[in-house]
Amino acid sequence: MRDTLVKCLATGLYSGYLRPFPGTWGTIPAWVIACLLIGNHGAILLLVTIAAIVLSVWVSGLAEVLYGHDSRRIVIDEWAGMFTALLFVPHSLTACVLAFLAFRFFDVVKLPPVGSLERLPRGWGVTMDDVAAGLYANITVRLILFVAERVFHYPVTGN
Repeated sequence: MRDTLVKCLATGLYSGYLRPFPGTWGTIPAWVIACLLIGNHGAILLLVTIAAIVLSVWVSGLAEVLYGHDSRRIVIDEWAGMFTALLFVPHSLTACVLAFLAFRFFDVVKLPPVGSLERLPRGWGVTMDDVAAGLYANITVRLILFVAERVFHYPVTGN
């Protein structure tokens, strides 16, 4: 029973089994939750983000016993990263799409010091590189939206 629950959570409701690109597939449920269900409720997204990070550290550590170190099937860390990427970003379809693309880019490329975070023990290493990629994505989206609004007069919200 415990292994089944760990597998379900660690694989992002089994989205981590989808091929190709399980990390991208694993990000989609979190994106839907954040953009379509939570929307512009920043306080709720903050609580969900904190819960996702804590849950990811714990569950990823357990899942590594079942799947191996930082297995591609473990995608709960993508959830933590995606929620981080959207945290307190103005809510719009543009922002949601940009956050998804930026997060996937930074999660794959792993700019310094993101890659070094993978060396942290157990679930910390699985989770924190995605949280850092989410922070990079968050900053990038904020910069793009700022330039779009201030330079090009493109409305940030309401699209």
